[in-house]
Amino acid sequence: MSATSTGDHAAATGQSFTPDERRITLIGLMIVFLLSALDQTIVSTAMPRIVSQLHGLNLYSWVTTAYLLSSTVMVPIYGKLSDLYGRKSILLTGVAIFTFGSVLCGAAGEFGGLFGGGMVQLIVFRAIQGLGGGALFTSAFAIIADIFPPRERGRFGGLFGAMFGVASVLGPLIGGFFTQLHTVHLGGLEIAGWRWIFYVNLPLSLLALFMIVVKMPALTHRIPGKIDFAGAALIVITFVPLLLALSWGGRDYGWSSPRIVTLLSISVVGFLAFIAVEAKVSHPILSLRLFANRTFTTANVASFIVSMAFMGVVTFLPLYMQLGAGATPSQSGLTMMPLMVGLIGASTVSGLMVSRFGVFKPILLGGQVVMLIGVVLLTLIHPGMSLWDLGWRMLVLGIGLGPAQSLFSLAVQNAVSPQEIGVATSTSQFFRQIGSTIGVAVFGSLLTLNLASAARALPPVAGHAQTMSLADLEKVAVSRAAAPGAKTMAASALDQASQGVITTAIRSVFGAGLIVLIGGVGVTLLIPAAKLRGRGPPEKIVEAAENALETAVPTGAAQPTA
Repeated sequence: MSATSTGDHAAATGQSFTPDERRITLIGLMIVFLLSALDQTIVSTAMPRIVSQLHGLNLYSWVTTAYLLSSTVMVPIYGKLSDLYGRKSILLTGVAIFTFGSVLCGAAGEFGGLFGGGMVQLIVFRAIQGLGGGALFTSAFAIIADIFPPRERGRFGGLFGAMFGVASVLGPLIGGFFTQLHTVHLGGLEIAGWRWIFYVNLPLSLLALFMIVVKMPALTHRIPGKIDFAGAALIVITFVPLLLALSWGGRDYGWSSPRIVTLLSISVVGFLAFIAVEAKVSHPILSLRLFANRTFTTANVASFIVSMAFMGVVTFLPLYMQLGAGATPSQSGLTMMPLMVGLIGASTVSGLMVSRFGVFKPILLGGQVVMLIGVVLLTLIHPGMSLWDLGWRMLVLGIGLGPAQSLFSLAVQNAVSPQEIGVATSTSQFFRQIGSTIGVAVFGSLLTLNLASAARALPPVAGHAQTMSLADLEKVAVSRAAAPGAKTMAASALDQASQGVITTAIRSVFGAGLIVLIGGVGVTLLIPAAKLRGRGPPEKIVEAAENALETAVPTGAAQPTA
């Protein structure tokens, strides 16, 4: 594609912005991005303590699943709505719903027997929170695409990737801190420490709402059309059963059980109906013709695979560190820091390189090669490995992940017209979230199988055959959270046997993640090596020469906006 100026981009989107407006918008979006990213990283560390107080160990995974379900299915819907009604109104709606959900989550268990108890309340409120959360990432990236041409987005994409890394560092630390915080008495109220992991969203949410309402300029870019209600409903019908089946399969129910088979069948029927509807409606929620664009298709598929591999690798690391290495929740959060430091640095540097050179594919491939090396290093873990030894391996993994944080979305946005930015951005985010969710589910099932297989090789404990599952590990984590300094005899026996079993099981998971990631590299190789639209540093020199020439010999032609 030929390069365009910022002025050309403004003409294409129908709106131009002053430098101050861009700066204020960026600050507001960074707050929104931090808000969403922080929520995704702060909860997992506190889950054992939450379950021990609200009870309902069998619902452990649902706290995360509920948020993922509601936020994921809403991503493509919000993308289309932002095209129809404007980014600002959709972002404002998302932040408001997210804030309301956060307040409810913090108060879970305080509503008597509503929904059946505290744990079920938390799950319902997390789903409400996810309904708003689905708008945050999508709207932020779409607004960036509205106000900056692709080549200039590189450095900002890197910046936002770095913000995600900051949230990923702060989240486990804050979560671990509040998890170990005793009950606080405030105005006659008793507030358990873990509740602050949700209440901490409130000041950021209020600041974000202020920035959006008062400071952010009006974002008038929108396209004519109407809501595709049938398409939106079919997205829900397709992906909610799919995500439920993946969450339950191999863990709560067998893959061939009637419940799982029924859910998967509903998902397949819903998907076929969705394709049929989207091929016929005049204003589809996801235009199928976008998939004829090779860059759009390959970048989204590669993002899906890489997200699946990454989440499958990192999701169970805190559980491994707390039970396999004997780390506290805070220590496990600190051990995740090298991963995020690598991600922050690599994301920032890759963004600057993209803006400087105007290409993304070599940088994206280079990051994935480093990521492959990081996963290979993690497959070499062994019982008794120190947290420092694990930390430097995670640093390598983080460096490899950095470029993928924003460059897949940038490739997709660069390949479509400004009128398709909202749908294209939301589709990219949708593929990433579906990949992450499937990665957690599939690798969780694989970990369960590996735990059972490894535990069968152990000698009997206390006269009973040794068995172990992911649920057993969660029980030990919860018992530790409930009584950090004490262990029952059964828990001690299981704890002593667990280190070698966990190491063996998670090493196999890393090996599977490596295979999946190799597939992601293969698909990335198929992405066309396009130049990014917009001006880079070399073109600014040309622009300066053109301006000097026009000053000397006026032509009456309009000069491009800087």
